[in-house]
Order: sequence, then structure tokens, then C-alpha cells
Amino acid sequence: MRGMLIVLEGTDGSGKATQAGLLLRSLEARGVSCREIDFPRYGNPFAEPANLYLHGALGGAPGDVNACAASAMFAIDRFASYQEDWGAFYESGGVVVANRYTTSNAVHQASKLLPEERRDFLDWLFDLEYRRLGLPEPDLVLYLDMPTEAANRLMRRREEKTNTQADIHERDGDYLRRCRECAGEIARAQGWAVVSCAREGAPRPPEDIHQEVLAIVLDRLSR
Repeated sequence: MRGMLIVLEGTDGSGKATQAGLLLRSLEARGVSCREIDFPRYGNPFAEPANLYLHGALGGAPGDVNACAASAMFAIDRFASYQEDWGAFYESGGVVVANRYTTSNAVHQASKLLPEERRDFLDWLFDLEYRRLGLPEPDLVLYLDMPTEAANRLMRRREEKTNTQADIHERDGDYLRRCRECAGEIARAQGWAVVSCAREGAPRPPEDIHQEVLAIVLDRLSR
């Protein structure tokens, strides 16, 4: 009996990792058999192509690597993770909470393309990951919609706090704005649950966002 795959999606700095952690703890407290997965899996050899891309080894801007090539790099990591890590748990009925998934390829890579090219790209992407690679399709995608300016401020604070540097996606404000525009279009077309993460341009408190996320997830689990 297959389990359930819940994906938290959003542009960089939207709070996905925070919300994934809060959701996992709330589900565990309710006795739900669940676990969290994160992509890309930095430090894992199967994630190294994606890591090299994100840190500029193939070009200093996102557009230096085309949408299909970049998508394939992330897809390799996802396929390997399913095979060696969480596939058996999911197949035995577990609930998996994903911080990013195929949906991130959809958002970040489709934004490199002209609007009239995106539909064909998404068809290719979903065929690659869900059918040819055999990865499970999400049962629920929650898109955390954070204004780009607010997300940028949050990312800069995170970098200062953790003494880390932004990758080629995170430091390109124009690219992130295109990603957000593209994500809104895809969310509507794919029926994702959209959670607004800001009020009047300022981020909502994480716990406030979590309560909205949790309500959506519990409703889906009850069906």
C-alpha cells in the first residue's frame, strides 16, 4: 500500500525548510508515520552534478545551463534517493514530507524559457521523472508564495547567520522574480495549494503559516 507524498514548494527564501520541519513534528505528534526528505542532497555523490551547477561550475548564471540539462541533474539525485533512501518507506504506507521535488525543476527551469515554450517543457519533465524514472507523483503540493524582496532579505540574514554564500539561483534577483511569476502560473495550472507567506510585503510569522499548512494537510489526510 503506497503512502502519501506531500511537497512543500516555493522560491528560494520562502521558508520551505522551516515549514517542512514544523509539519513533520505536528504529524508525528498526531501519531502519523512520516519522514522528511530534502533536495538536493548536498554531500551525496548523486547530487554532485546539481551541486556543481548551483555553485557555478558550469556557468555563473542560471541561464548558462539549459532547462533540460539542469533538470536532468536534479532528477538523477531524486531517482537515487528514492531507490536508496525513502522508496521502501513510502511504498509501505508512510507519509513523506518533501522540501522540494520535481516541482522545483518545474518552477526554476521553466522560468528560463519563453512562456510559449513552458507547456512542452513541463510535459517533458513530468514524463521524465514520473513515468520514465518511475518516481511517485505528489499527492499534495503546497506552494509557499513569498514576495521576492522579502525572500531576498530572509536569505541575506540566513547567509550572515550561517556564514554561507548564495548559489547562482539565490543571488540573481531577476531570475527569482521570474521564478515566482512562473510558479504562480504553474500552481494554478497544476492545482497546487497556494499559501501566502506575507502580509503587505512583510513575512508572516512561521507558526502562523504552519497552522494554515497543517490545516490543508490534515484535510487531505482525512479523505
